[in-house]
Amino acid sequence: MRLEKCWFCSSTIYPGHGIQFVRNDTKIFRFCRSKCHKNFKMKRNPRKVKWTKAYRRLHGKDMTQDSTFEFERKRNRPERCDRNLTEETLRAIKKIDKVRAERESRHIARRMQGKKAKELREAKKELDQSISLVKAPLALKEDPSLILPKIKLNVEPSQAEQNQSMEE
Repeated sequence: MRLEKCWFCSSTIYPGHGIQFVRNDTKIFRFCRSKCHKNFKMKRNPRKVKWTKAYRRLHGKDMTQDSTFEFERKRNRPERCDRNLTEETLRAIKKIDKVRAERESRHIARRMQGKKAKELREAKKELDQSISLVKAPLALKEDPSLILPKIKLNVEPSQAEQNQSMEE
């Protein structure tokens, strides 16, 4: 069973699925679904479309360089079947999957480190803005340092408001 990769989004295409486009210079493009095919026909760059694998790798959302990706490469040379070699290969595949999962979780944790600090700053800012909702009104009267200073704005009446007042 041959599994192909979508030219646009890099997802796996199983046999009997997807669309194949052959250009005049005999270059073959395989697409997993019509969404990818239509984006290709609209001449969109996969590196600029946010949901593609190329975009995610380019912008640091997915891991790009890892030695475990070497095992996924396509190899076209035939090899003889050997029971011992097959057993070792299956054991190695399990180990590689485990290593890849650990590395991916570390990659995600590293990406999320900055996000927690940002969320904390935003929460603190929101709390500062709406402290009256959290603190009781009596506590605010007793301790005036909890109240934020009020800012006065001079708003000039707009042209539309002046026209309405003239009509009346």
